[in-house]
Amino acid sequence: MLTNLPPVTKGLLIANAGVFLLQSLLGAAAFAPLMLWPPGVDAFMRMAGVPGFWPWQLVTYGFLHGDLAHLLFNMLALVMFGAQLEYTWGPRRFLTYFLVCVVGAGLCQLGIVSWTLAQGGQPYPTLGASGGVFGLLLAYGMLFPHQRVMLLIPPIPMKARTLAIVFGVITLVMGITGRQPNVAHFAHLGGMLFGWLLIRYWRGQPPFGRGPRRRPPARRF
Repeated sequence: MLTNLPPVTKGLLIANAGVFLLQSLLGAAAFAPLMLWPPGVDAFMRMAGVPGFWPWQLVTYGFLHGDLAHLLFNMLALVMFGAQLEYTWGPRRFLTYFLVCVVGAGLCQLGIVSWTLAQGGQPYPTLGASGGVFGLLLAYGMLFPHQRVMLLIPPIPMKARTLAIVFGVITLVMGITGRQPNVAHFAHLGGMLFGWLLIRYWRGQPPFGRGPRRRPPARRF
């Protein structure tokens, strides 16, 4: 199966699986400095083992996963949506897009966790490729809106555009209502937002451009 995948998708798949294997062997604590931590961690928290924020975490957190189910879900989505996008865009643009979504999701998550700290909450790390994966889902829905895809649970076929909208709405509702507090719902939405902005930038659409010019209507004489 790996031989049929384009190079970047294959590389991301292998990298995530390899890092998860190292996590299982060395323990999660060894990878704490690579998880995404909020800024503003005080000295007392650092003494307690909280690494605090470092810029590289905006990328490295996207290659760490909490458990096997978390990894498998993200990698399945990477293969489903990422391979076709890479064939369409090419390796360089696809990798750029994926990393922008990961970083964008991380920035949104930093905002949420910083607000939680300001309200008296405790710092906690974020990890997982879900922000990048949600960005891939959005791109797939935009580039192949009428392509039929099959949900796993429940097994319902639907158009890719519909799937992206449904997942986006569910994630927004979950984030607002506070359900599944151990899931970074707003990071998922951040991945979709930054992916949407990047696609519009590439297309020269607002707010980055005026979009494709339309020919004026022909005048009849």
